Amino acid sequence: MLEEITNDTSEPTFYIFAFSTSETERIIIVTAVLLIYLLILSGNLLIISLICLELQLHTSMYFFLSNLSTLDILYVSTTLPKLIYISHTGDHVMSYTGCLAQLYLFLLFGDTECFLLTTMAIDRYVAICFPLHYSLIMSKQVCVLLTFPAWFMASVNASLVTCYAHNLTFYGLVEVKNFFCDIKALLSASISDTTSLRTFITVDAMFVGVFPSCLILASYICIIHTVLKIKSSHGRWKTFSSCSSHITIVVVYFGSAISLYLTNSLEQDLVLSMMFVTLVPMLNPLVYSLRNKDIIRILKQIIHTKKICPL
Repeated sequence: MLEEITNDTSEPTFYIFAFSTSETERIIIVTAVLLIYLLILSGNLLIISLICLELQLHTSMYFFLSNLSTLDILYVSTTLPKLIYISHTGDHVMSYTGCLAQLYLFLLFGDTECFLLTTMAIDRYVAICFPLHYSLIMSKQVCVLLTFPAWFMASVNASLVTCYAHNLTFYGLVEVKNFFCDIKALLSASISDTTSLRTFITVDAMFVGVFPSCLILASYICIIHTVLKIKSSHGRWKTFSSCSSHITIVVVYFGSAISLYLTNSLEQDLVLSMMFVTLVPMLNPLVYSLRNKDIIRILKQIIHTKKICPL
């Protein structure tokens, strides 16, 4: 297959490895990925719609949750539609510009989600440690001001990494051993010296991964310290359970990210990349709806209203 594709331009052409399987297996992959994609879209769109339409959910926590759901939709839309197209048509070729654009968008939305999860941890810290001043501290203006740096820092970081990737040297048809243009796969495919970029990525990981995770950890240490002061065991459980959804998403996100960038196996790379791309966006609406009394109550009200007043 690789030999049949020729490169007629000065720019390199990328061959996205994806899941190179038989025709029957490709049909199964297309069906499975399409179902996952539709599940992610419908679940997160439901969360966004409920938060936008219900005045009761116009609080800082749900403001950040709607941003997270929006990010999840954008995040998976960067990679999964292309994977579906590749698996359906068997056309694994991607242009140089398309590959860099996908890399930029993947980093932008992924980094923003990391920073936003940190902001949500700070929101939980204020809600539990300063409950009487929560609504005053976490005003709409403050929520917007906390969200903007997440997008800005992610945009700057994604631009820097993409610029570095643009300076890499590739020859002819480049095989990208993943189902999307990931920086790790591009580094392995490049024929140039990648020492400086690998050093930059290591430092960058400290900024994007370690620093936010330390802030999240510090927030939860303060939260636990405050919760332990509550005399009632029921009160302690009720207070800390308000953080359970966020903790679940954080553990899955950082756990899959760490696992992905520690592995050196192609098969593990593909599986872990799929988990990293789909797991959090798929779990987000499930975790926040099934474990959230406000959203469950509003959904029940909507269903009850539909039964009473059918269209």
